[in-house]
Formats: sequence, structure tokens, C-alpha cells
Amino acid sequence: MTAPRPAGVPWLTPYMTVRDARSAIAFYEAAFGFALRDSVQDEGVIMHVEMTWQDQLIVMFAPEGAFGSTAKTPKSAGAIAPQSFYLYVDDVDAVYARALAAGAKSLSEPQDQFWGDRFAQIEDLDGYRWALARRLS
Repeated sequence: MTAPRPAGVPWLTPYMTVRDARSAIAFYEAAFGFALRDSVQDEGVIMHVEMTWQDQLIVMFAPEGAFGSTAKTPKSAGAIAPQSFYLYVDDVDAVYARALAAGAKSLSEPQDQFWGDRFAQIEDLDGYRWALARRLS
């Protein structure tokens, strides 16, 4: 019997639309330390990307228009992303600083929160919102 999902792929993986796949790869590598796992190209144009974090598949994405899609990024659509991604990291302050240096917009600076996490929020190049967190105790 065939497994319901490929080996090493989580049961749920966000699949985003980005404006430029190469720029998104560079941003996620520089800002968060994500690693490129796989990409699919068509005549030199990246059509699909898979990136990992801490040895786990964390995100997949494709550029606007890939495979005939009409999906837009929040930034291209002029919208605020209705969802956000909550990413646990070793050092919230360092990742926050790297994300800003890579072109992210600050939504909230790192602070200790009542629920027990050090927490900051940024918006990436395409308008997706990322919460950066580390458990305090």
C-alpha cells in the first residue's frame, strides 16, 4: 500500500504565493536560516520551492502565475495577510535583526510576553506575517 504522504513531509505544510521565487529564497535563507530543499524550474524560471528549518519541511511556495495560478501575495493584492506563521527560534532578537536587515518590516519588537514566550513580529517581502518566538521557561 502506498503511504498517504511522501517520506519526510509533514501532514500540513503552508504553500504560499510569492512575487519572485529567487528573492523569497534569499530572504528566507538570510532572515530565518531556512535551507533550500528542492526547487522545480521551467526554462530557468523557478516554479516551485521547498524550504526546510531544523531538518523539517517548513514552507513551499510558487511565484505568482506559476502553473496558471491567479493567486496573489498579500502585498500584490493590497491586503493584510489573514494568517501568520509562528516560528520558534533559538534567539528572537537575532532573527528579528536579521529579518529586518534582509528587508522585512517590523510589526512588533522583541518583548517577553505574558504567555511565556519572547516574541516579535515581522512582515516579509510579500506581506506575510511571521511571529518569532522562544519559550522563556
